[in-house]
Amino acid sequence: MLESIWQWFLGGGSLQILLTAIVFLLIGVFLGVRMRSPKEDKQTVAKNRGDSSFFKGVQYLLSNDHDQAIEEFTKSVQVNSDTIETYVTLGNLYRSRGDIDRAIRIRQNIILRPNIDEKIKIGALFDLGKDYRKGGFLNRALKTFLQVSQKNPSDVRTLKEIERIYEGLKDWENAYATRQKIARLEKGPHEHILAHHLVEAGKVCQETDDVAKAKTLFNKAISIQKECVDAYLHLGDLYFKRQDYKKAIAAWKKVAEVAPQFTFLAYGRLEGAYTRMKNLEPVEVFLKECARLNPDAFTHMALARYLFNKNDMAGALKEINNALALNPGFWEARRFRGQMFLTGGAKEDILADYGEIIEGLNVPYLRFRCIQCGFEPNELLWQCPQCNRWDTIGLINDNEAPVNSIH
Repeated sequence: MLESIWQWFLGGGSLQILLTAIVFLLIGVFLGVRMRSPKEDKQTVAKNRGDSSFFKGVQYLLSNDHDQAIEEFTKSVQVNSDTIETYVTLGNLYRSRGDIDRAIRIRQNIILRPNIDEKIKIGALFDLGKDYRKGGFLNRALKTFLQVSQKNPSDVRTLKEIERIYEGLKDWENAYATRQKIARLEKGPHEHILAHHLVEAGKVCQETDDVAKAKTLFNKAISIQKECVDAYLHLGDLYFKRQDYKKAIAAWKKVAEVAPQFTFLAYGRLEGAYTRMKNLEPVEVFLKECARLNPDAFTHMALARYLFNKNDMAGALKEINNALALNPGFWEARRFRGQMFLTGGAKEDILADYGEIIEGLNVPYLRFRCIQCGFEPNELLWQCPQCNRWDTIGLINDNEAPVNSIH
């Protein structure tokens, strides 16, 4: 049996490695009980010797048959109700298949046992918090994880669970404070997360017209991480709303400086500000400079639109062709080129472009993907809703690779 476990481990991914660790832990505990001295609890030893359900459960776990594993582990705990590790595994299996109520009852059973080891109790509390979170009971989960953190303040794993819940509850100030604790305990890049928490808190202030606090939070985010694109965008939006167009433009132009791959997010904003100032000439200068320094399809597309609105058809066509040379699958660019041909009366060219557009009708204008988990949202998000990582979502180029994420 151990040979089959080892072969399964060698051929597996991260999930199999995790399950294998659980399996070896269970076997170790089980054999440890069986190897006790005769002076120890003979009745317990006898029960374990006769417990074939335990090893059947392990075999089913190895073959990813969780339903059968649950059935066998349930039989095992009926034979020996003192094997805490089997209860823990059973609870995890229930949670993995979405049976949250049973998982919760198992954790509560462990926690309420008299004379239980404090370490085991804390572990059960942690698992209970995860059960609550998966079940959508965020306030209960938060209360439980805070209990665990109170007992073990330096446990980073628990602090990350607390932070995740605060993020889910949109309690950005507490999320920020929790990440500060994590940063003191664990080395690694924390600045981008701290900056995003501040920006999100600033957005809340922006929505409630607390302009002064929002501005302070956006600037603080930038001081922590100068590449925080979202902070520049919202700081510019704040100035624009107050009709301070020069400061708005300065904030938005910083995006091109610190993270040129996201400059496309500022194009429309800049055009709106310059339009209000009745001076669009700087837009052309800015776009041409961006196209020179960071030649991507979206920059050439924005420049083509600008030139088209100026009735510079030749210049617009040149830029739209540049965009399509960089990204042949850019369907919005093909649609726009078709619109240009329609204006110029080039019917054959229109038919060619719109024929290709029809083939790509189900392809969105911009496509995004998380480089961490592969999730594809319909819009650019700074935090992936699937893996909860920050700054991992970027634009997908024509080769199906996300190229514009910050990390």
